[in-house]
Amino acid sequence: MMKLRASLLAAALAALLPASLAAQPIDRIAAVVNEDIILQSELDRAIANITAQYAGSSTQLPPADVLARQVLERLVLTRLQVNRARESGIVVSDQEVAQAIAGIAQQNGFSPEQLQAQLARDGMTMDDFRRSLHDEIAVQRLRQSFAQGRIHVSEAEVNAALAQARGGMGGGMQYHLAHILVALPEGATPEQIATGQQKIDGIKSLIDRGEMDFAAAAVRYSDSPNALEGGDLGWRPESEIPPAFVNEIKTLQPGQILGPIRGSSGFQLVRLVQTRSAAESGPLMLTQYQLRHILIRSEGADDAAIRARLETLRARANGGADFAKLAREHSQDPGSRDNGGDIGWVDAEALGPVAATVAAMRDGQISAPMQVPGGWHIVQRVAERRSEVSDDQQRAVIRENIGRRKLEDEYNRFLQEMRGDAYVDVRSESVISTSRNEG
Repeated sequence: MMKLRASLLAAALAALLPASLAAQPIDRIAAVVNEDIILQSELDRAIANITAQYAGSSTQLPPADVLARQVLERLVLTRLQVNRARESGIVVSDQEVAQAIAGIAQQNGFSPEQLQAQLARDGMTMDDFRRSLHDEIAVQRLRQSFAQGRIHVSEAEVNAALAQARGGMGGGMQYHLAHILVALPEGATPEQIATGQQKIDGIKSLIDRGEMDFAAAAVRYSDSPNALEGGDLGWRPESEIPPAFVNEIKTLQPGQILGPIRGSSGFQLVRLVQTRSAAESGPLMLTQYQLRHILIRSEGADDAAIRARLETLRARANGGADFAKLAREHSQDPGSRDNGGDIGWVDAEALGPVAATVAAMRDGQISAPMQVPGGWHIVQRVAERRSEVSDDQQRAVIRENIGRRKLEDEYNRFLQEMRGDAYVDVRSESVISTSRNEG
């Protein structure tokens, strides 16, 4: 009789709950961070975002449990920074978040409804997106506040770097670098130093034996915030490379690895990916391209069909049709469509991965279809121009480069101290099992 009453009570309660709520599983706690929590759903969503970024090259990712540990550590650091920002009096208003969302939508040519639909396809709600943007703005302001209080660049440092860039020592070379960091705490004990040395030596041995490539080792073992990007540091001018090992980097060939070396944050391996000359001689020059494009949005459409449509438009333009007229008739970019697809003059450095494609094109030439967030486009290079960068502009760039390098070193130490002082209780089963397996 008691079992029957319990069943009837359960049925009555279920009837009072909305069907969608009754069907939803209870969200578990992935980690406790001081007095805050990270939910398993947050971890799952972050893992899905990383996996999507590596679509087509998923072999670069570590096993799922190792990836979960790395992603959770990034979430922990973000949560610690957001909480520190709040404690420091940094406030991000709802209006600022709304303006940021509007800016993102405008940059991508989305209406608010289209942005929400795109987020839904990516598995994210608008509330999730707002929280993510809020946290990102808070972290940016914390870094800015940190830089204002601790980062100083003297005129003597700028003068020395400017003389070097003008050919005194390095001819203004730039280096594309990647690194793996085994962090050491401030005031590390001899035992901690020995453990760090043993770990970095083991990582180097794995790479040397060909058992793991550099990017995969960075994702799996690096303590750097950019571990999930394969340790990629991007292009760095000499002024942005720590003086302690800039001369050694100059001796490397692309693909070679420097280290292990002991730096301010711990032990590092540094890989030279590529080199280029910022200015072989004479003044620094700024390259810009005038571009037009025709954009077709995905919005659930088949990518192959979109590419075929753009190829047809490209063939028509190459056959003599006016590109500007085709853009006005077919482009789905409201910001440039009425101007014949003209997106104006764009700095070469601002083009990112597309820069090499545009640089190799002739004026008037049209690119093959290229994928962009939310769709595909073809780009016509209209013209190219180069202008001399003034002395004041050079000094400002060099000052920013030196400040960025100093900020990176100091802020990484700050993150390590904050992480070391935090109470973090990991409860996600996949992460716990990873720690057990590797411990």
